[in-house]
Amino acid sequence: MYHIILFAPLIAAILGGFFWRFISEKGAQIVTTGAVMLAAVLSWVLFLGMDGSVSDVIPLFRWIDSGAMEAYWSIRVDTLTHVMLVVITTVSALVHLYSFGYMDHDPEWREGETYKPRFFAYLSFFTFAMLMLVTADNLVQMFFGWEGVGVASYLLIGFYWRKPSAGAAAMKAFIVNRVGDFGFALGIFALFLLTDSVEFGVIFDMAPQLAETTIGFLGMELAALEVVGFLLFIGAMGKSAQLILHTWLPDAMEGPTPVSALIHAATMVTAGVFLVCRMAPIYDLTQYAPAFITGLGAVTAFFAATVGLVQNDIKRVIAYSTCSQLGYMFVAAGVGFYEAAMFHLFTHAAFKAMLFLGAGSVIHAMHHEQDMRHYGGLRKKIPMTFWAMMIGTLAITGVGIPFSYDIIGLPIGFAGFVSKDAIIEGAFAGHAYFAFTALVIAALFTSFYSWRLIFLTFYGTPRGDAHTHDHAHESPAVMTIPLGVLAVGAVLAGMVYYNSFVGKYAEDFFGPSLNYAAADAAHADDEGDAYGEDVVSVDEAEVAADEAGHGADEAAEGDAAYADDHSEDAYGDDHHGDDVLHSYHYVPWWVKLSPFLAMLIGLALAYQFYIRDPATPGRVAARMPGLYRFLLNKWYFDEAYDVLFVRSSKSLGRFLWKKGDGKVIDGGINGLAMGIVPFLTRIAGKAQSGYVFHYAFAMIAGLVAIITWFAIRGAS
Repeated sequence: MYHIILFAPLIAAILGGFFWRFISEKGAQIVTTGAVMLAAVLSWVLFLGMDGSVSDVIPLFRWIDSGAMEAYWSIRVDTLTHVMLVVITTVSALVHLYSFGYMDHDPEWREGETYKPRFFAYLSFFTFAMLMLVTADNLVQMFFGWEGVGVASYLLIGFYWRKPSAGAAAMKAFIVNRVGDFGFALGIFALFLLTDSVEFGVIFDMAPQLAETTIGFLGMELAALEVVGFLLFIGAMGKSAQLILHTWLPDAMEGPTPVSALIHAATMVTAGVFLVCRMAPIYDLTQYAPAFITGLGAVTAFFAATVGLVQNDIKRVIAYSTCSQLGYMFVAAGVGFYEAAMFHLFTHAAFKAMLFLGAGSVIHAMHHEQDMRHYGGLRKKIPMTFWAMMIGTLAITGVGIPFSYDIIGLPIGFAGFVSKDAIIEGAFAGHAYFAFTALVIAALFTSFYSWRLIFLTFYGTPRGDAHTHDHAHESPAVMTIPLGVLAVGAVLAGMVYYNSFVGKYAEDFFGPSLNYAAADAAHADDEGDAYGEDVVSVDEAEVAADEAGHGADEAAEGDAAYADDHSEDAYGDDHHGDDVLHSYHYVPWWVKLSPFLAMLIGLALAYQFYIRDPATPGRVAARMPGLYRFLLNKWYFDEAYDVLFVRSSKSLGRFLWKKGDGKVIDGGINGLAMGIVPFLTRIAGKAQSGYVFHYAFAMIAGLVAIITWFAIRGAS
């Protein structure tokens, strides 16, 4: 079954891309879509029937065997793999179906041009590369898939090849990601140097030994795992668009909207989060690398949220939202709350893909107009799209019932409310107070710009071209059905899977994939069973409180406090995330309420700005023009990079061209050919007099010189 999931998209991509003339253009679309849908169905079958305690490796064939370097192409089977399989294949299948409608009669292509087979083949190839990445059992295989999704994203972002901005965006994405990938490659080299292996099993088994090892890096002796952790995260920074290496993500919106939904909302950009979670046994033994991940994730979440406040392109608003939400995931991974990172990855895939596809439906209805300032009053024109985007907005802003978990044992709310709030509470429980503050502020900004998008697009009076608005209509069923499916996930995914990801079943759900077995074994001698009688777990505290009846609250608080105090003894440094997993339920009430209040404040401000008094945004921008331009120009990162890297590179190239190539190389060759050689030729020409006695004299002079040289050498 795993073989079909992995290779069906690849086979379909080959058939659709190279043999579409034999199976027809429509046949290529059906083959690629059907293959990915089959993979999605099988992925859900495996996900729903999986046993979290099982971790297995399915070898396919020997791939690399060179000296000490040996790597099999294998499929790693565990919870992390299953979660990523359902996310990738489900979103990809829905995007394939959606593309039937969106890419039909695309205005970027001329009449009679064939482009659909190539587009669908690229989508399927991307899906295969992503599946190869998440099923990898070694770092080389993961890196191969990592680069494969990079190639696929380049092809898809630049799919509109006549559009200069699309070509520039594809190049930018490719180059920026190569910067991150260089760090990832160095991390792989470092691990191979330290372990003589690239297989996860070998690396994780040797991790405790490596924690005591140093490595020479940039002329310094540093802790080996810290260096490895930083280098691997540089790769994650590029792929998941974290601050510094984030600039490619908004520009990638130049590609077709289905590409935005597939690559830049739910799958490729989450590869960095998956990498950090996969390498949890390494990060659990480090201190500074996780702190850096937490800090950068928090800053990214805040930065992207501020930029999203003022963007006018509907897709760019959602793109910066993606960047911000990825920051949330990295904060969770940085504090060791990998379960929450994967949970938000899981729920985010549903509502963010739906928002992108919903935006595509709006763009389709408005004849490919993307500026929200030209929308308005569309909710009655495209009602299904409106309700889909409304559900997505309720999910991403975190609408739900606060304290519902404390009351009934289950959080009640949309998917983002459940998973995002868990990360915010986990940041506080993990003592990352700066990150907690940044995430709450980012939640307020997220609410504001999300509701701003809804109000500008669907409410108020129509703006822009009247003819375009009058002819706006709902998208066909192939585009609205995926929206409906994703809407179900945006509503239910958080509540249904809460206990599995971050609740009372989390340890059983993730099992060996997050190193629980290793953590238990490492401390079994000192503490007995980590979940036994010696240490009171949070789950036991809850059960004890329920059974006690009278004084239940006091009992629960006392046992929970005892569990928190002894959590380090129970789990030790080998799995510091367990502390957060257990203790985040018991943060103060105001911590749990903070993101909900932030959501309400953002909603109220957006309502005031864009419904009650639409002139307010203009007045605020006029009063603070510097801040407005700062945010509108995305903190001037692109301009700074243009000065530091682009212009300096062009200046260096110009110098080497004019001075190096023009003056030195061309000048030297030209000087030799046109100066020295003719000069020597003229001298040699004078020696050719034509008189025999001149030649005889030259021969005698040469003979005298040779005899003299030998005579002097012999005398000495």
